[in-house]
Amino acid sequence: MTLLLGIDTGGTYTDAVLIKDEAHVVASAKSLTTREDLAIGIEIVVLDVLKQVSVAPSDVSLASLSTTLATNALVEGQGGRTGLVYIGFDPLDLEAHGLKDALKGDPVLALAGGHDHSGMEAVSLNEGALRDWLAQDQAVSAFAVAAQFATRNPSHEQRVTQIIQEVTGQPVSASHHLSSKLNGPKRALTALLNARLIGLTHKLIGRAEGILLEIGINAPLMVVRGDGALISAAMAKERPIETILSGPAASIVGARWLTGLDHALVSDIGGTTTDIALLRDGRPKIDTAGAQVGPYRTMVEAVAMRTSGLGGDSEVHFVSEGLSGGVTLGPKRVLPLSLMAHEAPDVVLPALAKQMRASMLGEFDGMFVRALGGVDSGGLNDRDIDVLGRIGHRTQSLEEVLKTRMEALSLRRLVERGLVQVGGLTPSDASHALGGLDLWNHEAAIMGLKLFGRRRTGSGDQLAVDPLAMAKIIVDRLTYQTGQALLSTAFAEEEAAYNGVPTELAQNELLLRGLARASGLVKLEAGLNVDVIGLGASASTYYPAVGKALHCNVILPEHAGVANAIGAVVGRITMRRTGTVTSPSEGVFRVHFTQGPKDFLAEDDALKALENYLILQAETDARDSGSGDIQTRTEYDIRRAWAESSDVFIEATVSVESSGRPRVSD
Repeated sequence: MTLLLGIDTGGTYTDAVLIKDEAHVVASAKSLTTREDLAIGIEIVVLDVLKQVSVAPSDVSLASLSTTLATNALVEGQGGRTGLVYIGFDPLDLEAHGLKDALKGDPVLALAGGHDHSGMEAVSLNEGALRDWLAQDQAVSAFAVAAQFATRNPSHEQRVTQIIQEVTGQPVSASHHLSSKLNGPKRALTALLNARLIGLTHKLIGRAEGILLEIGINAPLMVVRGDGALISAAMAKERPIETILSGPAASIVGARWLTGLDHALVSDIGGTTTDIALLRDGRPKIDTAGAQVGPYRTMVEAVAMRTSGLGGDSEVHFVSEGLSGGVTLGPKRVLPLSLMAHEAPDVVLPALAKQMRASMLGEFDGMFVRALGGVDSGGLNDRDIDVLGRIGHRTQSLEEVLKTRMEALSLRRLVERGLVQVGGLTPSDASHALGGLDLWNHEAAIMGLKLFGRRRTGSGDQLAVDPLAMAKIIVDRLTYQTGQALLSTAFAEEEAAYNGVPTELAQNELLLRGLARASGLVKLEAGLNVDVIGLGASASTYYPAVGKALHCNVILPEHAGVANAIGAVVGRITMRRTGTVTSPSEGVFRVHFTQGPKDFLAEDDALKALENYLILQAETDARDSGSGDIQTRTEYDIRRAWAESSDVFIEATVSVESSGRPRVSD
């Protein structure tokens, strides 16, 4: 018997499953994710599944982890303070691809250096300016390095990385390690986000490894990459950016394993996000343009997934426009009031009761805050530090913490840094009131709904007098936004058929009338023409209404609530390597190796040399990640031009993929 352990750490829940002989789920468990120390939740669920089937920890042959940590951190703007060294670019390039916004005021050095398109040095590297900048102590947790045309010659990135590590000892994320494609600003953004995630990911994976060893599980630990493939824990620590969309990618793999369907939209609702992808011919589509998470388009190949900030714990916002008013959800996640009252009833319930007795609605009614321990607080200004100190390590009403509007900006920065958590009204609270959930404190959910319903609409009336009516408004809004996300994904997949007019069609008035089966002189009918596989702990609560609204078949498979944990351990190790051959002059074929460019006089020799080099790298990576039986395939993309009655070589890209199942321990 082979026992495989799959673990998924989501924004709200941590899940675990045990799979016997890669065919049957024999145990599953859920526990609240412990954000202050994720390993606590992991330990609880792992011990639970082992107890359910009465097996020894040493019986586990393989463990694998999927996590929404990186995805949620990017969606919520969290991560460590990072320094960017930007080599050979015009400082104005910082405006490209959202790089300046992603920096969020973190230190950046525009350094002289870089190479040209052919891989030759364009400007000498200014090492002196780098050392002077590093001597100033930038108060960062990691560095990112990106150089002009580093994918054609990475020597300047390699040298800067070496100097930073010598001077600071801090982790460094070099852009050429993360992508072999051109587009320097986009590579810089990817390296920056990778560096920002290093501290978070190291902490999670390191603690997970430690907890498994304490329990007695000595099996190899894998981590799910954003394309659904598995990588070793060591590689995930170095390249955490590759784990963005890890949880969603695992859910696609899990959905296929659970249902056997070849064609469907997979929609996974968590606490923070809803992740939607198309399953076609039994495989998830890979987004070769790079994974998009929140506002960021990276250069990381991942499942073509549309991730929106919509989940069971999405913040509820009041919409005052119009006579009737309304709500909208997300994209930020907050802790549900019912959960905060469950964990700190002596604080939350009296505060809500006091706010209920007040004659006027307060700006921060129904909102609470608590600090998280063990997180790097470097780089904060005096006001931020003062607010953080006032919050302390206990749950408090937000109105008691914030004294001025300027402090609200400090609170936002603290949330973005992952130093504090804010609690407020969420769809989870609405579901508690309506009876769809019965996990936490029902009384707090009711009081929170009453407080929120006091808001005045454009007509001067209360948004909702009855808490159950307020709850229905919230759940109906979640149904609508989920439907919009599914329709937008479907239209985006068929963008070419609609002459390049994609997601806007999801909000077209005629479509909405067709979904509502509007009656009149013109009969309109519309619906989603593909099955939807609903995944996530709350899918059974919300998705039947989504299927009814979109007139489509919604499949809620057994174990849908732990599909991510299943997908985490049934996938394959897959390593991809890509390289380029250019022709700087007639009869010369330049191969851009990692150690620098090398010229060949014959096209076939250059292509074969690059292929052999990439195969060696990909198979070594697969082997180092624990793959035994490795299969490798190669693809060529050769671009030529017809000039003066002859076929002229322009450029070639060679791509190699090596894959296999992980080796299991005896």
